[in-house]
Amino acid sequence: MDTPDASRAQRTGKYLPLDDALYAYVLRHRNVREEEPLLQELRRETAALGEIARMQVSAEQGDFLGLLVGLTGARRILEIGTFTGYSTLCMARALPKSGRILCLDVSQEWTDIAQRFWMRAGVADRIELRLGPALESLDMLPENAGFDLVFIDADKEGYDAYFEAVLPRLREGGLMLFDNMLWGGRVARTPIPDASGKAIDALNRKLAADRRVENVLLPIADGLQLCRKL
Repeated sequence: MDTPDASRAQRTGKYLPLDDALYAYVLRHRNVREEEPLLQELRRETAALGEIARMQVSAEQGDFLGLLVGLTGARRILEIGTFTGYSTLCMARALPKSGRILCLDVSQEWTDIAQRFWMRAGVADRIELRLGPALESLDMLPENAGFDLVFIDADKEGYDAYFEAVLPRLREGGLMLFDNMLWGGRVARTPIPDASGKAIDALNRKLAADRRVENVLLPIADGLQLCRKL
C-alpha cells in the first residue's frame, strides 16, 4: 500500500523525497567491492578535514561514476576538480589497465591525500595530475583530445567556461557530467541568493537549450547534470 507521501508524489510527479532512513537503505543496497574498505578510509580521512569535506562526492555518486565508465567503455577521462581523489579512484578502478584519467586541480594539500590512496589502490599509473588553473591546463590540450568522459566538480562560477573549453575536446557521443547542479535546492528559489547558484542555474538553462548536447539533470546527491555530445 502506498504511504500518503508516496501517493502525493505520484500525483505531483514521479519522485520520492529522501529522508535519513531511505538514504541509508540506498547505501546499504549497493555492491560491496573488495576496495570498499579503502574507499571508506578515504571518506573518513576527508571527513576529518572539517566543513571542506562537503566537497567530496557522495558514495553513491562514486558508484555511479564507476558504473558509467564501465558502461561506456571509457578509456580517456578528464576530471576538473579532484579534491582528495574519491571520484577519481572510483573511476580509475573501473578503467581497463590501458585507460587513463587526467586530473586538474589547484591544491597540493588535498591532492597529496588523493595520491596516497591512488597508490594504495594500485591505480596511480592510470592517473595524471596537473596542478594549476584548469582553464590554463585545458588551453594546453589539443582540441582533438578525444576524451570519452569528463567529470567537472570545481568552482561553480567557472562551470560555463569549462563547458565551452571541454566540449571540443570531448569525442562525439562522449559524456560530460557536472556536480552540484541543484545547489542544495537554492536554484529553485527566487531570487537565487548567491553567485554560485546563479551560475549553476544559468548553465542548467543553457544546457537545456543547447543543441550541441543532449542532457538530463539527475537528482543524485546535490544534482548531477549528465550531457552527451551530439
